Parts: sequence; structure tokens; C-alpha cells
Amino acid sequence: MNCLEFRRLKLADPRRLPDEAHAHVAGCAACAALAREVDEKEAELERALAVPVPEGLAERAILRSRTPPRAWRRWALAAGVVAALMAGAWQLVPRKEPQLYARLAIEHVVMEPESFTTVRNADAEAFRAVVQELGATLKEMPGTIRYIRLCPVEDGYGWHIVFETPEGLATLLLVPGKHLAAPQTASTAAWNALARPVRGGYYAVVASSAAAASAFDKMIRDCITWA
Repeated sequence: MNCLEFRRLKLADPRRLPDEAHAHVAGCAACAALAREVDEKEAELERALAVPVPEGLAERAILRSRTPPRAWRRWALAAGVVAALMAGAWQLVPRKEPQLYARLAIEHVVMEPESFTTVRNADAEAFRAVVQELGATLKEMPGTIRYIRLCPVEDGYGWHIVFETPEGLATLLLVPGKHLAAPQTASTAAWNALARPVRGGYYAVVASSAAAASAFDKMIRDCITWA
């Protein structure tokens, strides 16, 4: 089982996973972090739905309704299910949170685990052309390039690039056409991200620790001149 298959199963039915999913998460730090986040959201949803009902409220509602009690119970159960589904969906829809783009960067890296095991379009000139697309100039490479891919990002697209750095593999996302008012940071148990606004869009770096993300961000700023 790969990370994408595990993510689909975990989001579809968080509490019932096949044995192969448990085996995968036991050896994958990124998926273990995702599983903990999903479980936390599920617990929050349960707490939100476990609001005490004032004594006598159900009886008063039934008495005021012309709906027979048995039909009322079916309606109440259906309404509760719909409310739960909507609440769960709300947890999964990207919202305009202060750290939205940094969080999306981590999510994107988690969704493409093959970017760390595959060498793809590892060409310095290709990276130079991508940088120029954002109106910037590449002075030197910020590491050994391993992977370049054009990917969907939110409702647009971005360039997903992986480098070998002294601190290990690090990811750079270059996203044109998106406005970012100020730098953002986000973290999970396995990943740390930092997003910065630049002319024409923004970029985000993702690494396995806050120190590695900060170091890679400095390399990006030192190696690329942003107009």
C-alpha cells in the first residue's frame, strides 16, 4: 500500500482500516501524522455533536409537530446524519485560514510521496525557466535537483521541485498567480513548511524539520533574485 491509497482509506472510513493500512502507517511517519490529525478531527466532531439536550426539549418538539413520533425519530436521525456529514466535510474543505498556503504545501508533499523516490526532469535549465516564469533570476542552484513536475495546486497550478540539500531532501513549490500578504508557517509531526510572497505569486519550502525548512528557505533567497 502506498501513501495515496492509505490517505483515501483513512479519509473514507477513519475507524475501520484493513490490516495492510495498519502495516503501512506503522512504518510511514508522514501517514502516521496524517492519521493522528484525522483522528483528532473525528474526536472534535464527536465532542461537537455531544451537546447536552435540555430536558423536555424533544417532547416539546414532538408535541408541537403534527409528525407522528416514529416518523419524527426517523427525521431526527436523518437530520443528525446530514449534520454530521456536513460537519465532517467542512473539516476537509480548505478555508481561508491565516496559514492556508503553508498547510496546502505540506498536504501537497504528502500526496506525492513518489517525488522523494523518483528522479524526474532533473535539469538545471528547466528549473531556471520555471524561476523566470515568476519574473525571477536564478543565480545558482540551491542544491542538486531531483524532481520537477507541474501539479494542480488549489484551483490553479504550481511547480513541484525536490532538491538534495545538506539537511536532506527538501521541496520547493513555486505557485504563480496567487496573492500572499505575508509569510506563513505550518507544521505537522513529520513536516514543516514556510511560504513567502514573491512577485507573480508565492513559493513554499517543505522539509522534515523547522531548522531544515529555514535553512532551505535561506538558500532559496540567496540563490534566486526576486524582482
